[in-house]
Amino acid sequence: MSANPKILLVDDDKDFVESIKTVLEHDDYEVIPAYDGEEGLEEAKRTAPDVIVLDIMMRTTGEGMYVAQHLRQDEATKNIPIIVVTSINAVPPYSLWKDEAWLPVDVFLEKPVLPGALLEEVRKILHKPRTGTAPPNS
Repeated sequence: MSANPKILLVDDDKDFVESIKTVLEHDDYEVIPAYDGEEGLEEAKRTAPDVIVLDIMMRTTGEGMYVAQHLRQDEATKNIPIIVVTSINAVPPYSLWKDEAWLPVDVFLEKPVLPGALLEEVRKILHKPRTGTAPPNS
Protein backbone atom coordinates (compact mmCIF):
# COMPACT_ATOMS: atom_id res chain seq x y z
CA MET A 1 0.00 0.00 0.00
CA SER A 2 1.27 3.44 -0.92
CA ALA A 3 2.17 6.07 1.70
CA ASN A 4 1.19 8.78 -0.76
CA PRO A 5 -2.12 10.60 -0.20
CA LYS A 6 -5.03 8.97 -2.03
CA ILE A 7 -7.34 10.99 -4.24
CA LEU A 8 -10.62 9.58 -5.47
CA LEU A 9 -11.42 11.18 -8.84
CA VAL A 10 -15.12 10.81 -9.77
CA ASP A 11 -16.07 12.02 -13.25
CA ASP A 12 -17.79 10.45 -16.24
CA ASP A 13 -15.46 12.23 -18.69
CA LYS A 14 -12.68 9.70 -19.22
CA ASP A 15 -10.41 12.26 -20.92
CA PHE A 16 -10.73 14.59 -17.92
CA VAL A 17 -10.02 11.72 -15.52
CA GLU A 18 -6.92 10.63 -17.45
CA SER A 19 -5.49 14.13 -17.80
CA ILE A 20 -6.05 15.07 -14.15
CA LYS A 21 -4.85 11.64 -13.02
CA THR A 22 -1.57 12.26 -14.84
CA VAL A 23 -1.11 15.66 -13.17
CA LEU A 24 -1.88 14.31 -9.70
CA GLU A 25 0.31 11.23 -10.09
CA HIS A 26 3.17 13.44 -11.26
CA ASP A 27 2.88 15.17 -7.87
CA ASP A 28 3.09 11.78 -6.09
CA TYR A 29 -0.60 11.28 -5.31
CA GLU A 30 -2.23 7.89 -5.63
CA VAL A 31 -5.30 8.38 -7.87
CA ILE A 32 -8.34 6.12 -7.76
CA PRO A 33 -10.65 6.73 -10.74
CA ALA A 34 -14.43 6.27 -10.66
CA TYR A 35 -16.61 7.00 -13.68
CA ASP A 36 -20.04 7.55 -12.07
CA GLY A 37 -21.59 8.34 -8.72
CA GLU A 38 -22.31 4.77 -7.70
CA GLU A 39 -18.74 3.67 -8.40
CA GLY A 40 -17.51 6.79 -6.55
CA LEU A 41 -19.51 5.93 -3.43
CA GLU A 42 -18.24 2.35 -3.48
CA GLU A 43 -14.61 3.43 -3.93
CA ALA A 44 -14.88 6.05 -1.18
CA LYS A 45 -15.99 3.38 1.30
CA ARG A 46 -13.52 0.79 0.03
CA THR A 47 -10.39 2.93 -0.23
CA ALA A 48 -10.90 5.73 2.36
CA PRO A 49 -9.26 8.42 0.20
CA ASP A 50 -7.69 11.54 1.64
CA VAL A 51 -9.56 13.78 -0.82
CA ILE A 52 -12.41 13.30 -3.29
CA VAL A 53 -12.51 15.27 -6.55
CA LEU A 54 -16.10 15.10 -7.76
CA ASP A 55 -18.02 16.17 -10.85
CA ILE A 56 -21.67 17.21 -10.47
CA MET A 57 -23.13 16.47 -13.91
CA MET A 58 -22.65 12.83 -14.79
CA ARG A 59 -25.53 10.49 -15.74
CA THR A 60 -27.93 13.10 -14.35
CA THR A 61 -27.51 16.84 -13.86
CA GLY A 62 -27.18 16.59 -10.08
CA GLU A 63 -25.65 13.15 -9.62
CA GLY A 64 -22.55 14.53 -7.93
CA MET A 65 -24.62 16.43 -5.37
CA TYR A 66 -26.41 13.18 -4.52
CA VAL A 67 -22.99 11.56 -4.06
CA ALA A 68 -21.72 14.43 -1.88
CA GLN A 69 -24.81 14.25 0.33
CA HIS A 70 -24.45 10.49 0.79
CA LEU A 71 -20.76 10.85 1.58
CA ARG A 72 -21.56 13.41 4.29
CA GLN A 73 -24.27 11.19 5.82
CA ASP A 74 -22.09 8.07 6.05
CA GLU A 75 -19.95 7.72 9.19
CA ALA A 76 -17.15 6.13 7.17
CA THR A 77 -16.88 9.00 4.66
CA LYS A 78 -18.37 12.11 6.28
CA ASN A 79 -15.02 13.74 7.05
CA ILE A 80 -13.34 13.20 3.69
CA PRO A 81 -12.76 16.58 2.00
CA ILE A 82 -14.63 17.03 -1.28
CA ILE A 83 -13.47 19.24 -4.14
CA VAL A 84 -16.14 19.74 -6.78
CA VAL A 85 -14.94 20.39 -10.32
CA THR A 86 -17.92 21.09 -12.57
CA SER A 87 -19.40 23.14 -15.37
CA ILE A 88 -22.88 23.14 -13.81
CA ASN A 89 -22.78 26.92 -13.42
CA ALA A 90 -23.05 27.17 -17.20
CA VAL A 91 -26.42 25.37 -17.06
CA PRO A 92 -29.43 27.53 -16.02
CA PRO A 93 -31.00 27.45 -13.43
CA TYR A 94 -28.00 26.02 -11.56
CA SER A 95 -25.69 28.99 -12.04
CA LEU A 96 -25.79 30.01 -8.38
CA TRP A 97 -24.90 26.63 -6.83
CA LYS A 98 -21.36 27.60 -5.97
CA ASP A 99 -22.62 30.43 -3.75
CA GLU A 100 -24.96 28.28 -1.69
CA ALA A 101 -23.94 27.61 1.89
CA TRP A 102 -25.77 24.26 1.97
CA LEU A 103 -23.41 22.60 -0.49
CA PRO A 104 -21.76 19.69 1.35
CA VAL A 105 -18.37 20.29 -0.28
CA ASP A 106 -15.13 21.96 0.77
CA VAL A 107 -14.07 23.56 -2.53
CA PHE A 108 -16.03 24.42 -5.69
CA LEU A 109 -14.01 24.81 -8.92
CA GLU A 110 -15.32 25.67 -12.38
CA LYS A 111 -14.56 23.60 -15.48
CA PRO A 112 -12.49 24.04 -17.41
CA VAL A 113 -10.09 24.02 -14.51
CA LEU A 114 -6.41 24.61 -14.87
CA PRO A 115 -4.57 21.53 -13.61
CA GLY A 116 -2.34 23.73 -11.45
CA ALA A 117 -5.37 25.31 -9.78
CA LEU A 118 -6.78 21.90 -8.86
CA LEU A 119 -3.38 20.73 -7.64
CA GLU A 120 -3.10 23.84 -5.45
CA GLU A 121 -6.52 23.15 -3.87
CA VAL A 122 -5.59 19.52 -3.22
CA ARG A 123 -2.37 20.62 -1.53
CA LYS A 124 -4.21 23.20 0.60
CA ILE A 125 -6.91 20.78 1.69
CA LEU A 126 -4.41 18.09 2.64
CA HIS A 127 -2.68 20.52 4.99
CA LYS A 128 -5.91 21.42 6.83
CA PRO A 129 -6.86 19.37 9.86
CA ARG A 130 -9.77 17.04 9.13
CA THR A 131 -13.12 17.65 10.79
CA GLY A 132 -13.64 15.20 13.61
CA THR A 133 -9.97 15.05 14.56
CA ALA A 134 -8.81 16.08 18.00
CA PRO A 135 -8.33 19.84 18.30
CA PRO A 136 -4.78 21.09 18.72
CA ASN A 137 -3.68 21.85 22.27
CA SER A 138 -4.22 25.51 23.08
